[in-house]
Amino acid sequence: MTVPFEPFEQLKNDFAILNQIVNDEPLVYLDNAATTQKPEAVLQALETYYHTSNANVHRGVHTLAERATSQYEGSREVIRAFIHASETAEVLFTRGTTTSLNWVARSFGEMIVEPEDEILISYMEHHSNIIPWQQLAKKKKAKLVYIELTEDGQLDLEDVKNKITDKTKIVSLTHVSNVLGVVNPIKQISDWIHEQNGYLVVDGAQAVPHMPVDVQALDADFYAFSGHKMLGPTGIGVLYGKRALLEQTEPIEFGGEMIDFVEEQDSTWKELPWKFEAGTPNIAGAIGLAAAIHYLNNIGMENIMQHEREIVEYIMPKLEAIEGLTLFGPKDVVHRTGVISFNIDGIHPHDVATAMDMEGVAVRAGHHCAQPLMTYLNQPATARASFYLYNTKADADKFVEAIIATKEFFLNGLN
Repeated sequence: MTVPFEPFEQLKNDFAILNQIVNDEPLVYLDNAATTQKPEAVLQALETYYHTSNANVHRGVHTLAERATSQYEGSREVIRAFIHASETAEVLFTRGTTTSLNWVARSFGEMIVEPEDEILISYMEHHSNIIPWQQLAKKKKAKLVYIELTEDGQLDLEDVKNKITDKTKIVSLTHVSNVLGVVNPIKQISDWIHEQNGYLVVDGAQAVPHMPVDVQALDADFYAFSGHKMLGPTGIGVLYGKRALLEQTEPIEFGGEMIDFVEEQDSTWKELPWKFEAGTPNIAGAIGLAAAIHYLNNIGMENIMQHEREIVEYIMPKLEAIEGLTLFGPKDVVHRTGVISFNIDGIHPHDVATAMDMEGVAVRAGHHCAQPLMTYLNQPATARASFYLYNTKADADKFVEAIIATKEFFLNGLN
């Protein structure tokens, strides 16, 4: 049972970067879908590792090497427990979600996809969950098929059911959209694709930081996410894969660490998970990610999810009341996270973001690495605010005030 965690307002004290003045205004950081800030506990874990335990892992027998190896592999166990994988052999360290999805497409995908097969994705995908499948489809002469969206930006589940056929080898979907904030029904889609003997790949970059995730309950075949979007360091990510599938799959990067024995003309690989992890890994990144997970666990993922829902529920009526503001994604907080994309009539999103920065509010503007979605929505770009555990209703109020001030500035100027 999750113990209610009340003092979210106090969490900013753990993030020194948030306690600063930007353009003569207190910083309100609302770019968390791009990257999150790091609490002192994570920064301290990185510093402690480099001060006391820095060494290469696995190959050394001296004290520092054994200490570093213990911390690195201990981090893998922390991650396994966090996502409820059945064993650490199913947890692979990567550079991030993009690398993870590329690994799946270039290794497992190339192994199972044949000419005329279909790969099913949606219009809401991030480029990292589009381009690897485009390249695979071209190489294997397969067909890349897109799922339609409903009017409020959710997956059209009737279209999903109709497009999953015996030709569908892979369905690859985001768990949570980085533009629309919509939470997709992954378990339901997993059941449908498995009935056709296909496989489900999930981009979890925007889900794992914001809600409890159980990869076994979802029955995902592969699940990818990044450390920097969940309070961890940049350059570290995770690919979960079912053991049976990983054992069938050949690695795509080769060199030290991942080999068992090297002969003149041939080589053999280590057992899972190390056969995929060529070269010196991001040891500090793994340790920092584990520290981030400890921080998240101390708060509770259910509490974090509820906190974000309360902020979205609080802010949505205020945003809907602003004339000329268009919101993208579902209005029902049960079906979305704290990602809020919007446009203001007559003002380019980049101008919106620049003006809001002058109010101390950090939001992102652009296509958000989702150009097919922008085309689908008939928008060149959007502005995007994304809330996280250290954001408060006061931040939400400041966000609304900054939108109103931006709108008034472009309509009326300094007068």
